[in-house]
Parts: sequence; structure tokens; C-alpha cells
Amino acid sequence: MTRRVYLDHNASTPVHPDVVAEMLPYFGERFGNPSSVHGFGREARAGVDLARERIARFMKVPADEVVFTSGGTESDNMALKGLAFARGKGHLITSRIEHHAVLRAAQWLETQGFTVTYVGVDEHGMVDPDEVKRAIRPDTIGISIMHANSEAGTIQPVAAIGALARERGIPFHVDAVQTFGKLDFDVNACGIDLLSFSAHKIYGPKGVAGFWIRKGIKVQAVQHGGEHERRRRAGTENVPAIVGFGKAVEIRGRDMKAEHERLTGLRDRLWEGIRARVPDVRLNGHPTERLPGTANLSYRGVESESIVLGLDLKGIGVSAGSACTAGSVEPSYVLVAMGLPLDWAMGAVRHSLGRSTTVEDIDYVIESVEPIVRKLRAAMPVGAA
Repeated sequence: MTRRVYLDHNASTPVHPDVVAEMLPYFGERFGNPSSVHGFGREARAGVDLARERIARFMKVPADEVVFTSGGTESDNMALKGLAFARGKGHLITSRIEHHAVLRAAQWLETQGFTVTYVGVDEHGMVDPDEVKRAIRPDTIGISIMHANSEAGTIQPVAAIGALARERGIPFHVDAVQTFGKLDFDVNACGIDLLSFSAHKIYGPKGVAGFWIRKGIKVQAVQHGGEHERRRRAGTENVPAIVGFGKAVEIRGRDMKAEHERLTGLRDRLWEGIRARVPDVRLNGHPTERLPGTANLSYRGVESESIVLGLDLKGIGVSAGSACTAGSVEPSYVLVAMGLPLDWAMGAVRHSLGRSTTVEDIDYVIESVEPIVRKLRAAMPVGAA
């Protein structure tokens, strides 16, 4: 039987068994609508309230500032569009390597009369706070910079950018989908005003996320209907998922520090093992300021999709740093923004580790990669690399 190794935790994580156990009653006997005033509704409302309190306690913020959404994409859209619509016109700053939920929301706002500056990154995928500072204008109404990129894993200097934003009185949004529950950070110390975060990246269920809005920050609702979430996000709450989200955050508060240290060691073991065996391989992203479980590696002259498929046949799940569009393979826009040459960018593979990853898993991946890359390179036309 082929060994199964899942190294795509930045895409999604398996739901923690304790999270599943916490959710189950809300699919059955506690099925009520949390907006109903009778006992069935109050049971459901109690589950939602407990989850909100758990998340707020983890973040060290008031519970009434936490809003539940359907995913990180919705939270990011609420941040950019909500800030923009609350002001009616103005200028936004973001980066070229943001998640598409931010980039495409920003691009859409440009069609609505807003202006946007997209700051670049260095060769490690890091935003320069000085470039953000230079981009600020008198009509700047918001800054949105992600905490860490899902591909390269580079951790951004959000505290320095937050200090700039606070000094100018500009609302600062951070997409923390890849760092919430993985890195220990303080939204107050970092000068953050709005935060997007998601359950399925931290062993919670899919279909639920969070959006934190600091009191006093004006954000217009982008979804209208009932009085849910203090009129900030209409729609009946996904009670089982919200309950699971709260439990997942509670578990992260307990396990985060130990897992950070363990995954950093495994991540480094993976990189050292592969580069000792495979020639022409490089690490993408910052060498130290990087997510503990993320290793984005480029194999020069080899298409990443071929490596991903080869590893899949060995029972290993990783992701490509390129995308297939209309039948042609395109390099990752993140790696392109970092200035990675095409022959390296096309061979990028992301390995993202998680709570189930073991030393044996890492060693199996190291052993599997070398023959796959060697065969792919041997099959290449002469001079293609």
C-alpha cells in the first residue's frame, strides 16, 4: 500500500477530532435558528456566543468586534469594499502578492472610481514599509497588506506598516488567513484595525471565517438582509461551523507554540534533505521570516505540475507554484513579483506541513523527490533547461 503524506496544509487542513465532536450536537438536537427567541434558538445562540468569546479571548479583543463570515474571501471583500463604500471615494494601498480575494476586490474598486497603488516586494517576497510610506496620499482611505503569503510563506512587517497607518490615521487591514492560530501576534501592538482569518486553515471546518473590525472603524456592510452580526453581515449563521471554529481556535491557543517549534524543525529538515540530494534547487521566500510549516522550492528547468503529479503517484500531496490557464502553464504571479527567473518560477513546488506531519513523512518525501526530478530532467530535450 502506498504511503499517504499530506503536505498541502496551506490550502486546507483536516478537521481536528475534538472540533468534530463539538460540532455534532448542532447538526441534531441543537438545530435551532440562533435568531429565534425560544429555547431551541437560545441553544444555538449560546453556541455562537461561546465561539465568539473563545476567538475574542484568543485575540485579546472585545467579543462584539468579531464578525462571522463564510470564508476568508468574504472577509477580505468586506474589508476593502466596506472601507471604500463607507468613504465613497479615495485611494487604497495593497501589494502585488496579495490573495486574489484582495487583488480582485481592489481591481473591481478601480472600476468604481477608486484608485489603488500596488506596492512591490523584494526577492524574498517582503514588502518594504518605506514603499508603503511613499505610496500614502492625502486621500488614502485604507491599507491592506497580508500577514504572510500562502505560497512563499514570507512574513510581512505588519507592525512597521501598522505604525505608519496609525500615525496617518489610515485604517489598516491585514489578511491573516495563513497566520491566525499559527503565529503569536497582537493586533493592538501591530496597529491593525481590520483582520481576516479562517477556520479551515487551523483544523476547523470549511465555510466559516472571521472578520475583526476595531471599534470606531467605519465599514459599510456589503451583504444586506436581516439584523445578523449586528447588521454587519446579513444571513443566518452557520451554527455548527461557527461552533467548530471556536473550538479550533481554543485548541490553537493550547498547541500553537509547540507546533510552531516542531514544524520549523521539520520544514528545515525537508529543505536540507532535498538540497543535499537534488542539484539546481532553490528555496523561495525569506530564509528566516517565514511560516513555520512552509517550504516553497524551485527545481530549475522542470515544470512544477510534473513534479506534483509524480509525487501524487507516490501518495504525496503538495501544490504547484504555477497555474494552468487555457491549456498553458503560467508561473505564479507571486514568484514573478519576487523577480524569480522563468526557468525557476515554472518549477516551484510548495510543501506546507501540519499537525499530522512526522519525521518519517519528511524523509519519505526527500527520498521520493530526487528520482522524480532526475527522470523529468533526463526526459527533457537537449538544451531545454
